[in-house]
Amino acid sequence: MENKNITYNLSIQQANKSNALAYNTDYVATNIDTTFGILDNAYKDTGKEYAKLKMAVQTGKCVDEYCDYENKQIARLENAPTVSVNFIQQVVDQLSVTDDNYYDVNNNYAFMVANCIMKNKPGFSKTEGYNVYLELLRDGSQEITFEGPLFEKPLVINSNTLNALINSGNDLVTETPDINADMLKLLVDSGVLAEGSADENGQLLPQAAIADEFILKNTDGSFDYEIIDIGMGKGRNILKFDIDKIVRKTKPFINAEVAGLMQQEQSVVAAWNVFIARGSSEEEDDQMMQNANAGSLAWDYKKVLPLSQENKELFEENYTLYFSKNYLKQFITQKLPTVEADAAVFDLEEAKQAKADKFLQDNNLS
Repeated sequence: MENKNITYNLSIQQANKSNALAYNTDYVATNIDTTFGILDNAYKDTGKEYAKLKMAVQTGKCVDEYCDYENKQIARLENAPTVSVNFIQQVVDQLSVTDDNYYDVNNNYAFMVANCIMKNKPGFSKTEGYNVYLELLRDGSQEITFEGPLFEKPLVINSNTLNALINSGNDLVTETPDINADMLKLLVDSGVLAEGSADENGQLLPQAAIADEFILKNTDGSFDYEIIDIGMGKGRNILKFDIDKIVRKTKPFINAEVAGLMQQEQSVVAAWNVFIARGSSEEEDDQMMQNANAGSLAWDYKKVLPLSQENKELFEENYTLYFSKNYLKQFITQKLPTVEADAAVFDLEEAKQAKADKFLQDNNLS
């Protein structure tokens, strides 16, 4: 079954990045109308309404003897401009998440369309059938409505509801956590890297390497190498690492990081959809025409929130795998010896025989 959010979000993203309309001579020649006049239209009749209410209070011709209704409506109209400015800014900020590089395309695509309207992006003008308008409601709240061809139904956002969502730590559009930055910090903070592997800003340096305590050694203190075949009867040593010790060292840091993410479960869903489910790295994404998305593995916000214990455990398990594959693996895969003499290429058969003889000798088997 087609996921309309993925289809429409990706299509709009591609259209916005391609600049295709700039090469359409018919479109360029068209005089498009982007003057939605959101505030002008919302306030066009408020002057008359305000004057009428004021007159009713001054002449005593109110709905009740205390003019409660009229005074409340006067206060509503006086506060309305401030409410409008704050509300529209909140809407713009919320919709801007759809422009993020790691925006989760499983979010409701209607918000991306609304963002295109608010930012006057090509293809979303009044000429193309889109509109946005603001209404001042009697209860003091305000509503902004988006309409147009791509909407299944008008997108309506209420100011009081949006304000309550934001104040409770929720958003219209879920922002994807910067997993790459978080895992880089985890790698540095966990202490598995040697001293001097990162600069003062936590960025890895070219000489970054696993700390000596996590490299396997023989009983005499020398490095315990793995011998690999490089062809033509030659071999070379590579370092062996204490994987169990590394896992024990990093596990508490991974647990703490996941626990922090779980404070906002919608962000966990976004991280799963954009990074964790497929396991692609930032470098792999850079080589694609668009960032990888979870596709059939994606979690639907409406269906999985709040997260079940099973999904929480699944996320933590795959978060650990992602960290191992994309951040830890590069430091423990085919690393050459730090001792210069041990890094030289040698005759493979001779080295294997020498290693076997040493094992027998160390274990009093010869």
